[in-house]
Amino acid sequence: MNPADSNVLLVDDDPAILRLLSLWLAGGGFSVRCAANGKQALEEIDAECPDFLITDWDMPEMDGLQLCQRVRRLPLPNYVYILFLTVKVTSGEMIEGLEMGADDFVSKPVHQGELLARMRAGARRLQLERRLSQEARTDPLTGLLTQRTFYEALEAEWKRAGRNHTPLSCVMMDIDFFKRVNDVHGHPAGDSILRMVAELMTDVCRASDVVSRYGGEEFCVMLPETNEQDAARWAERARERLASLIIPIRNKTIRLTGSFGVSQRYDDTDCAETLVDQADQALLCAKQSGRDRVVCYESLGDVNELGLHGPNSQQSLFHAVTARHVMNPMVACLREDETVGLAAEFFLRSRTNSTPVVDAEGKLTGILSEKDIMAAMVSPDFWQLPVHELMRPNVVCYDEATSIQMIYEFLCRVSIRRVVIIRDDRPVGTVSRGTLLRWFKNQVVAKGLIEGHHVPETIDDLDPHRSKERLAHTARELARQASQLYACFYEDADDLMPQVVGAATRMQDLLDDLLAYSRYANRREALCAAADTMLLDGSNVD
Repeated sequence: MNPADSNVLLVDDDPAILRLLSLWLAGGGFSVRCAANGKQALEEIDAECPDFLITDWDMPEMDGLQLCQRVRRLPLPNYVYILFLTVKVTSGEMIEGLEMGADDFVSKPVHQGELLARMRAGARRLQLERRLSQEARTDPLTGLLTQRTFYEALEAEWKRAGRNHTPLSCVMMDIDFFKRVNDVHGHPAGDSILRMVAELMTDVCRASDVVSRYGGEEFCVMLPETNEQDAARWAERARERLASLIIPIRNKTIRLTGSFGVSQRYDDTDCAETLVDQADQALLCAKQSGRDRVVCYESLGDVNELGLHGPNSQQSLFHAVTARHVMNPMVACLREDETVGLAAEFFLRSRTNSTPVVDAEGKLTGILSEKDIMAAMVSPDFWQLPVHELMRPNVVCYDEATSIQMIYEFLCRVSIRRVVIIRDDRPVGTVSRGTLLRWFKNQVVAKGLIEGHHVPETIDDLDPHRSKERLAHTARELARQASQLYACFYEDADDLMPQVVGAATRMQDLLDDLLAYSRYANRREALCAAADTMLLDGSNVD
């Protein structure tokens, strides 16, 4: 530690000693403040915590031992090195001082050389202590705060936000397909990318924001005095910055994308851990919805606003209905030890695009899709690879006793089209959007909920001008996304999967919006809206 960076608080009731020692210490490069007694010293420490405290042993009102004891009990931001000035040199008195928290002693009369030498020795000890503390508080790879230190900062800001009634938001970010980077380019390349992303996240943060490496390729950011809407805008800027990075690795370049989850503290958010957990749930939804996007936790509750939780609607459709009643029974599965060639033949014969994968005991271990097989076709030996090397282990599955309403709400808010239904960890069926649509139609017809209601062939009250504007806006955005995706193919990037997957899912959403403007889509939406209105009207329910 450089003496110029060290702040010394000198305490003595003798003004002459204060003046002399101040001159010596200032000459040694230390920054010095003075106090005439223990009470003044505590006030100075409260105003600014020093690095060193040099105090006389014998002082009126509060002696050096009492001052030392009080200082050690204070919750200070850094360790204070305490040095006693004393004429007491017996072993018993030195033991008493050490037990009270003293670090060193200087005998009176004080010699300048000895004092400065002991101060430099103390500075070396403080430097080592602070380096160890810094290493414990920060991630050695990225230099960001660790998860534990982040929670300490979040707890402090949580209390401040509660006192001042100010908003507080949290953002979780995960690098998309980061495992592929490590697998293809090696862990040194992955470490380099983590450092670059950490630097980017720090650059887009304000001085008051706190960013941490939460674990692996996940980062967590605390945004004080920021509501969820502004936090989402911040996350979108960070997402765009990340997507624009061109990262050179050896003779190749790669591009990255990231998924973001955003949450805000509300009156019913019980603790800081819940705030982070909500951001993590939003992040999971962003990843399941195609990655490379920002999802707010509040948006996950939009399905609850559809009015499907009233007693009448539950009695008419969802009441006592489980996945077992709705699922399509599982006809066949792939085993994890079977070859990719056999899996390809299975897809060709069954005309399905994905299937669960089971182990030797028939328990679910993953899912394999046509897309997974196509990604491996570049390898000449891919036909002989075992299925477990290509399958995705993160299968969205529900027990057969799960309420169908829970599955319905999940499929409403994510881009996943199908979930696997299990019994005793073994796949027994699937529930897809099509499954739910057929079941919904059958329920509506069986209960006579549309009898006597007219479903219009066209929507006459639709404003053509407004519809055309929305159509043009959607088309422009689709063209922009397509242009960005097209530009990626002219870059010298080794792995385009993050860009392709993220862009394709966003374009798919836009295409769905365009199809919704067609005459057929309008009739279909009108039918659904009419049926939904009748479901929410208790007078039309048996």
